[in-house]
Amino acid sequence: MSDRDPQTPTVRVALIQASVGEDPDANLAKAESAIERAARDGAQVVCLSELFRSRYFCQSEDAANFALAERIPGPTSEALSKLAAGLGVVIVAPIFEERAEGLYHNSAITLDADGEIVGRYRKMHIPEDPLYYEKFYFTPGDSGFEACSTRFGRIGTLICWDQWFPEAARLTALAGARILFYPTAIGWQFDEGEATDRAQHDAWETVQRAHAIANGVFVAAANRVGPEGDIRFWGQSFVADPFGRVLARASSQEEEILLVDCDLSAVGRTRRDWPFLRDRRVDAYGDLGRRYRD
Repeated sequence: MSDRDPQTPTVRVALIQASVGEDPDANLAKAESAIERAARDGAQVVCLSELFRSRYFCQSEDAANFALAERIPGPTSEALSKLAAGLGVVIVAPIFEERAEGLYHNSAITLDADGEIVGRYRKMHIPEDPLYYEKFYFTPGDSGFEACSTRFGRIGTLICWDQWFPEAARLTALAGARILFYPTAIGWQFDEGEATDRAQHDAWETVQRAHAIANGVFVAAANRVGPEGDIRFWGQSFVADPFGRVLARASSQEEEILLVDCDLSAVGRTRRDWPFLRDRRVDAYGDLGRRYRD
C-alpha cells in the first residue's frame, strides 16, 4: 500500500496507557475496548504497550510463563485484525511470539486499516537487569530495523529497551518511518528516592526526544502504568514532534488514552531546516560495526 502522507498530512495517534491484570483474555478485551474508544475520538493509528496481554512476567525466570506465548497469526493478531478492519484504524500490537518450538520473541505487529499485517518487528535489544530478566525468555530479533506503509503514512516500531539506542532509531528512520512507535514496559524497581526516580524518568524521555530531533521524526512511546510485583510502572506515555517538543504526556498513575494530532508535513520542513541526514558522514562510520575501539 502506498504512503499517503501528501494526501493526509495530519494523523491522529492514540497511545493506550493501561494497567494490566492477571487474565490475558480480559487484558485483550480491555485493549479492544480502548481501541474502540480511541477510534470514536478520531484516532487513525493506535499503539498498545509492550506485552499488553499479560502482566510483566520477566520479573522472574519461570518456564511456565512460556505458555503465554502465541504464534503469528494467532489469537491476538486475528482478534485485532478484525478490529482494525472494522474500525478502519492502524494498530501497533505487541505480542509474546512463539516463532517455533523453543524459539520466542518479544514482537510487535502493525495491522493496516484493512486488517492486513503489514509489519512485524522482533525486539533487537534484550535487557538483563534485576526484575527485567528478558534474556531468559526472548531471542533477539534477526529481521533488522524496518518501516511499513499504512493507510495513514509510513511508520516504524521499536520496543522498550530499543529506545535507548540511537542506532535503532536512525536505521528505522532511514527506512522511511515518519513516526517511531515505542511500545514500552518501564518503571521503578527500587525505592531509591524521589530525586533518583525523577532522574531515571527524565533520562528515558530525553533520549527518545533526542531520537525525534536527530532524525526529524515524531516519536510516540506507550507505557503501561501501575504496580506489578516489585515494579512501579511510571506511565507518562508521550508523543514528541521532530523538534523534540512533547506534544502531550499522560499521567504517571492513571490509565489514559492519549490522543495527539501529528502533522507529518513537519518532517520535511524540519529536515530541510536541520539537514542532519544530508550531512551524515556515511563514509566514516565503519567502526559502528565494532563492539568497542580498544
